[in-house]
Amino acid sequence: MNSNHRHRPRKRFGQNFLHDPTLISRMVKAINPGPDDTLVEIGPGEGALTLPLLRAAGRLAAVELDRDLVAPLQSRARAAGELTVHQADALRFDFRQLAPAPPARLRVVGNLPYNISTPLIFHLLESADVIQDMHFTLQKEVVDRLAAPPGSKIYGRLSVMVQYRCAVTSLFRLPPAPSARPPRWTPPSSGWCPTKSPPWTWATNRPSPDWSPRPSPSGARPCATPSRGCSPRRRSAPPA
Repeated sequence: MNSNHRHRPRKRFGQNFLHDPTLISRMVKAINPGPDDTLVEIGPGEGALTLPLLRAAGRLAAVELDRDLVAPLQSRARAAGELTVHQADALRFDFRQLAPAPPARLRVVGNLPYNISTPLIFHLLESADVIQDMHFTLQKEVVDRLAAPPGSKIYGRLSVMVQYRCAVTSLFRLPPAPSARPPRWTPPSSGWCPTKSPPWTWATNRPSPDWSPRPSPSGARPCATPSRGCSPRRRSAPPA
């Protein structure tokens, strides 16, 4: 895509494109892609992260909602590697269809749109068993909630659901982006790895029948909370 004809970020898609090569390089280093990886990028945009990932891994699948970005991205990626773009809504996309044969699993990355980050995380958790790890840039408040310890003021549904399936790490903070929406939000880069076994188990071996991983309209918390901080070690949790 010609620098004089850049795609104008669309507010309805929550688009905020990456441009700083130093920051992009730092993100790629944190992801550390390899030729045997099955990479999936959510919201590749203009390809700032896509292209260096392609050069390192050789192939990548991307899920992009904005159809106006698909053809330019495919054109720019031809010399970098094998790129497959799925023009689709990531909130409804079946990520399992991209999963490689076991024991290999997906590696999911992305500069997530701020307006759908939380529901998208819940959607991805439904496929956690076929995902090796996830690396995202997110709003600071979202990362704080993802990694919040039990008993803290911001510990809630998102904390419980993600920590039940993943070990979360806040990797580094990106500087404020003056043109971002909302103004000057500071997105940390975070990485989280689904654990082979949940960090704690239900005392009854299964959740309450009315329990759901989806947020409820009332915003109520899930039926179970761990008694101690989540870690890859197995814990026990009381039933609802």
